[in-house]
Amino acid sequence: MGEFEWPWEYSFPPFFTLQPNEKTREQQFSVWRNLILKYCKQKNQALINVNEDSELFSNKSIDRELPLKVRNLIFEELCKTGNAGPIDKKRGQWEVYWHTLDEWAKLIYNWAVETGQTNTVCTLFEISNGDNSIGQEFHQLDTEIILKALRHLESQDKCELMLYDDSQGVKFF
Repeated sequence: MGEFEWPWEYSFPPFFTLQPNEKTREQQFSVWRNLILKYCKQKNQALINVNEDSELFSNKSIDRELPLKVRNLIFEELCKTGNAGPIDKKRGQWEVYWHTLDEWAKLIYNWAVETGQTNTVCTLFEISNGDNSIGQEFHQLDTEIILKALRHLESQDKCELMLYDDSQGVKFF
């Protein structure tokens, strides 16, 4: 995994200021959404705290930082597209989905079918960290996101979750 490649806009000071023109702001938000998704995917980072300083929101070389208000607006947009979800009531902590939960669910289900995991129980650990999942995009993905994707599959009657104390398993159909 190489160093993250920032888009040219990241070095453009107005990128860190909420744009007053609606069309310009839409473009700005689109670039921010893509940047956040690519960043999280490359770093395999599923959780973002919008209240904390991070290189994602702060370019020290041009002395610019994205204001918290704008961060919140961008994450609300990511939520609308199914690419993020708040994990606290104050909406400071967010899960980021570079694939929507529906897309994650399809990837996991297709893997289960292709690797013969149907009609057998496998653990969440096997899905997220097992030898059979190496090379899959969901390998080493945050377990909470995998669990949400599996709940989505369960709502489609494609699997049954088996959650007992510390044991978490799933049976695919």
